[in-house]
Amino acid sequence: MNKNTIGIDAGGSLIKIAFEETSRIHFKKYPIEDMESALNWLKMLAASNKIVLTGGKAGRIKADFFPEAEIVNEFTAACEGAKYLMEQENMSLQEKVLLVNIGTGTSWFVMEGSHYERVLGSGIGGGTFMGLGTLLGNSRDFSELVELASRGTRGNVDLLVKDIYHPEEPPIQGDLTASNFAKASKSKENSAADQMASVINMISETITLLSVQTAALHSTKKVVYIGGTLSGNKALQSYLELYAKMSGLETVFLRDGEYSGALGAKMY
Repeated sequence: MNKNTIGIDAGGSLIKIAFEETSRIHFKKYPIEDMESALNWLKMLAASNKIVLTGGKAGRIKADFFPEAEIVNEFTAACEGAKYLMEQENMSLQEKVLLVNIGTGTSWFVMEGSHYERVLGSGIGGGTFMGLGTLLGNSRDFSELVELASRGTRGNVDLLVKDIYHPEEPPIQGDLTASNFAKASKSKENSAADQMASVINMISETITLLSVQTAALHSTKKVVYIGGTLSGNKALQSYLELYAKMSGLETVFLRDGEYSGALGAKMY
């Protein structure tokens, strides 16, 4: 890995940077709204460094800040960065895995050895969380919305299986969702925290359902999760682990996985 290369992943919500200093790789991230100040700082810091860009805003950054920069495909960058992080965690790259990148939206990749292929994409992801958070939680701050959701009870918003069968014993686990947000049409006895807890659960269920189907189609049971939406989001991780376990999948959450794209760009 070239220590003089700085990788920048400029997505729809965040700018993530990977750089090397004192023989260690460091990471930084900024909201996309702070792009100009962040990159002006980086421009002064990295005058003699090679810049490699990836992500949807890469072309704009190249034009406005780093005209000599190279651009690498965001899917390539994410997979190469994830492979590096997997090696750092002593995972075998020869085992076929499903890599799930939960960013603004979500992408699924099948990885085995040096081969990887994007096989599915969905508009459900961090952008969904932030958009519904703005509408329901009255905030545009990711950390605030994650904390709000952690205090909520989704059963006050979601119709659960046990709600339908009460007082009888349900034939499947009672805490499973029968219908997302269905109670909201019948009762106002819920809070913004409850609503955000329901949002996180809905995102988790959708991603798991698609992961289960994709993993079965490609004959693997191991799912590796990366992406900025998981950062500090214990509720999302917990739901993904719970639903994956119920579905017979093994889950891995890569440390620093949110920086896979920036890291992959740095390695280019």
